[in-house]
Amino acid sequence: MSGEWTTSAGGGLLAFRLVDRAIVGARPAAFLDRDGVLNELVHNSSTGTMESPHRVGDVRLVEGAAAAVSVLARAGFLLVCVSNQPGAAKGEVSVPRLRAVHERLIEMLAQEGTHLDASRLCLHHPEGSDPDLGRSCACRKPAPGMLLDAAADLNIDLGGSVMVGDTDSDIAAGTVAGCKTILLVNPGSAHKRAGGTSPDLVATELSGAVAQIIQE
Repeated sequence: MSGEWTTSAGGGLLAFRLVDRAIVGARPAAFLDRDGVLNELVHNSSTGTMESPHRVGDVRLVEGAAAAVSVLARAGFLLVCVSNQPGAAKGEVSVPRLRAVHERLIEMLAQEGTHLDASRLCLHHPEGSDPDLGRSCACRKPAPGMLLDAAADLNIDLGGSVMVGDTDSDIAAGTVAGCKTILLVNPGSAHKRAGGTSPDLVATELSGAVAQIIQE
């Protein structure tokens, strides 16, 4: 299945969608954060924390993630990745490189026989040095903009959808959008969880989260 990228007018929201994926009638979606949920986090030497990969060669699928995505697809969920990617705003990486990293994730999922129906990448950061991307926005989680944009594009039933992520901002975005939420307690992203949110469910890995989604 082939896909296409589009960019928002301001250039700060990248959207990817399968071009041969017909969307008929309102359907629920599984909104999935990317780093720490679908692919492994990598060590960032400048911050000393585990963060997003910025090199294609560093992309590694989380063990069991592809199988979990397949289960969601068979259960009838649209699969939408929503990911904050502020590296370009901070001057750490180029936008083409960020896109290439995400395309590598899509490719690796395809090699495992599964797919994402759509993706949204927010490139903004309020403290970024880039003159175009270094600002506040309505799409960067915890704001719900990426979920709402995908919902309008794909005719998603937000009330029947679920947001799965490993940070407080993921849970906050899903809650505001009107979705159920599942927090993945990934040790690598502990610095992005302060306990200020109230997820509907908690899991330790994506396969466990999917089992809870199907049960619900």
